[in-house]
Formats: sequence, C-alpha cells, structure tokens
Amino acid sequence: MERYSRQILFSGIGEAGQRRLLESRVTLIGCGALGGALAEMLARAGVGFIRLVDRDFIEWSNLNRQVLFTEADAEARMPKAIAAQNRLRAINSEIEVTGLVTDVNVDTVESLVAGADLVLDGTDNFETRYLVNDACVKAGIPWIYGAAVGAYGMTMTIVPGETPCLRCIFEEMPPVGTAQTCDTAGIILPIIQTVTAAQVSEALKLLTGQREKLRGTLLHIDLWDNSYRNVKLSAGSRNPECPCCGQRRFEFLAAAHEALALSLCGRNSVQIRPAKSVPLDFVELEARLVRVGSVRANEHLLVFRTDDHEMTLFRDGRAIVKGTSDVQAARGFYAKYVGS
Repeated sequence: MERYSRQILFSGIGEAGQRRLLESRVTLIGCGALGGALAEMLARAGVGFIRLVDRDFIEWSNLNRQVLFTEADAEARMPKAIAAQNRLRAINSEIEVTGLVTDVNVDTVESLVAGADLVLDGTDNFETRYLVNDACVKAGIPWIYGAAVGAYGMTMTIVPGETPCLRCIFEEMPPVGTAQTCDTAGIILPIIQTVTAAQVSEALKLLTGQREKLRGTLLHIDLWDNSYRNVKLSAGSRNPECPCCGQRRFEFLAAAHEALALSLCGRNSVQIRPAKSVPLDFVELEARLVRVGSVRANEHLLVFRTDDHEMTLFRDGRAIVKGTSDVQAARGFYAKYVGS
C-alpha cells in the first residue's frame, strides 16, 4: 500500500477506501483527450481493473492534448486503446488493464459495460453517449458524462434511479454538424484536465461508497471566460416522461443492427462498420492490396493508401476511410478493396 500512502492519508479515502478502489472495476469509453487523462488518474489512484475501449488510432494532431501518447505512437499509428493499455501497465503494474480496439455500438455496448462498478465517458460524440446512457440505465450502473471543446467543458454524474439521466437533461441529440468539435473549434489541454479532475473526483466518491458527497449538478466550465456554473440536479428534476430512465424504452439500444457508415465531423473521414464483425486476415489482405497501393500493417491495424484516399482497417473489419466525408463514396471505396 506504500504507493498509495499519501492518498490514504486523505480523510476522504483512508485505508478502507483504498481497499475498495483496489477491488473496483471501471469501464472507460474513449481513450483520447478526456479518456487518456481519466485513465491515468484512475491507474495512479489504484483502481483495480480498468477496461479501455476505443475504435481509433493515434495521429500527430492528438499529441497536444492526449497525455498518454508519444511521437512514436503517432508514427506507428498505434490503436489508442493498446497504447493507453501499455502506458498504464507501466505506470501501475499492480492493477489489471485491458485495452479493446473496438467500436461502441448497439452490438457491443452492453457487453462492454457489463460487470463494471462505474463507466466513465471519454468520448467525443453524442451518439455514443446516448448508447452508454441506455446501457448503464438498463443495467443500473452509474456513469459520469464529460465533454470538452475549446476552453469549455461540462460534466455530470448519473446514478440510475437516483439522478436524472443524460436524456432527462439533453432530450435529443444535436443535429449533425451543429455542435462544435475539436477539429472545428480547437481545444486546449487545461480544459481537459479540469473536466477530468471533476469526473475522477466523483468517481472516487462513488467507488469508495460515499454517494452523499456527490456534487449533484451539471457543471459548466469556461476557462477562457473564467466562468464556473453549477445547475442543480436533484432527484426531483428527473423527467418521468424520459424515454430512457422514466419509461425504460431504450431506443438507442433498439436501433437496427445494420452496416453503419458515419462521417467523422471535421476530419474529412468516414467510419465504416460491417453488418457482421468478421476477423480480417491481414496477411491475405496485404498481399492483395499491395498491388494497387501502398500498405503498412501491424498486429492491430492495416493502412492502405491510394492517390486519393487512405483506409485504416481494424481486425474486426471496421475501417476509417480518410480523404472524403461522402458516406457513399467511402462505402464504395471499402467495397471495392475489402468487399461488402
């Protein structure tokens, strides 16, 4: 327990609280800016099991704010979940860390949160958050929402049955293209650290069994305008007509299981997920694709380039096609070189 001695000295944790942390299981959705900072704090605090989930790979533009990654990771285009896993294991070898390179969707989300004492939001889009909200409310698992762009951020803690859920507060998803993103508005690292510090503080309270200490607000922070605003979220502010926690109609979990192509806002890229996940044979695929373009592969992903596009393929058949925001064009490119 020596490594946690200063944390144990804090009266809010103590030795009993530290032992509870070591026995806790957390799923972290997203390993980018928010997710990386969350993951490092959890690992250093001694959370016993951390499941890291991310679909993406590391690019040079990530390095100003994604604290777990290095230039070598960007050069190798390492999957974020694997690079984060490796870094956390080096930080704390006494805990269990598992990185999963996978998409969070209707087929996977419930299994990804299953068995967790807490789920933390390190994502960058509302579609995934609504899926997580449905899955956590259905399973009765607390989760902590967090978001940041520019110098502005928000966070709230959701305890099913006790607090409003995400859909009580944000009833509908923002229309595609209307919300600011890191790729359109930029972002600075201080807001990442501020939002994640608030998230992890709440996580420590939950995991050590001190729900009475939870903030109970939707916290808004703007570091550039020096504003901090708390919107009180009492049990009475739950919406009895909420489709999720009020009526228990889990609409996002009930979405049709179909091939999904999603334009990634601000990145001139499209993510494609096949209707059925089938492991790709990278050796066979590389031998086929090298005849028509350049190919680079590691054990986690394969990058294929032509004059106009770049496609990053993952083991589960998912791909990110770079060089277009046109979903149909990306589907055509994928079908042409990988199949449908």
